[in-house]
Amino acid sequence: MTSPLLSPGPSLGELDERAREIFRRVVEGYLETGEPVGSRTLSKGGVHLSPASIRNTMQDLTQLGLLGAPHVSAGRVPTHAGLRLFVDGLLEVGDVAEEDRRNIEARLSAKGRNFEEALNEASAILSGLAGGAGIVVTPVRDAGVKHVEFVALSADQALAVMVFEDGVVENRLMRLAAGVTPSSLQEASNFMNARLRGRTLGEAGLEIRNELEAARRQLNEAAARLVEDGMAAWSGGEGADRALIVRGRANLLGDRETLDDLERVRMLFDDLEQKEQLIGLLDDVRDAQGVRIYIGAETRLFSLSGSAVIAAPYMTGRQKVLGAIGVIGPARLNYARVIPLVDYTARVLSQVTNA
Repeated sequence: MTSPLLSPGPSLGELDERAREIFRRVVEGYLETGEPVGSRTLSKGGVHLSPASIRNTMQDLTQLGLLGAPHVSAGRVPTHAGLRLFVDGLLEVGDVAEEDRRNIEARLSAKGRNFEEALNEASAILSGLAGGAGIVVTPVRDAGVKHVEFVALSADQALAVMVFEDGVVENRLMRLAAGVTPSSLQEASNFMNARLRGRTLGEAGLEIRNELEAARRQLNEAAARLVEDGMAAWSGGEGADRALIVRGRANLLGDRETLDDLERVRMLFDDLEQKEQLIGLLDDVRDAQGVRIYIGAETRLFSLSGSAVIAAPYMTGRQKVLGAIGVIGPARLNYARVIPLVDYTARVLSQVTNA
């Protein structure tokens, strides 16, 4: 994938054998340790050149925009453009270990697990196995609505329950505005049921919003606000109305390099709060065949924090894409391990959701 934010970098064909080998070893060393790789490390690690010759080649790679020097007189680390070149042309992707395969299959196909539970579990699986934060974008629901109900949990929180005609039940926690009474909850439930039953969320959403102003004469203001908030809570619809499941944010703090830069940690967490942009990014995966990878400045969303996303679509038995699943973490992800994990989890999730 070519980034609109990055100038096209050199291709592997433009690098001679020496430059390609040194570039590969710098990237592999960095991905393994998180530390800059120096010329002496390479000369002791099997590159049969003098440190001076290696330094000259590393300087050439730096001028090409493939390597960077984080500190004066330090070694080199790959830039985002360098990581992209490595992932596209030099990365040797491993296979999913048999133990991981059995783990993924057992957890996603657990007896009695419904669709929403499977999505949550898929996100948790990737978080645990890949070491980043697991992310899942739920599909746009195209089944009709059978029943809607708002259930008060506390003075400021309610559970929104929506039952679909295909048997799927979705639950969403909602924060209640001041003044919402049990009668307001019942009014909102009745209002939603009257207009949603038998229709998809996409069909009914716009009409409900257009009706709200007139309906304020029938509903008190608190109930009307509740209806608006309720529509935003569902996973149907596009953009901000889609549900985003994130598991394992704490894993993002386990990376030593990231811990050394608290500002990057803050920005990485901010990335996860940009729900609408992240859903849009993962929706791009719907048009891709297999795994898709985004690294740092290739997208505006991650241009500051240097985060990376590895994602793949999950689909119906008729190969209709439902949503996307993936991992977000620092650009120093273990691509060789995470890429096949994401791919395999997406394929198992597709099988489970169509069982």
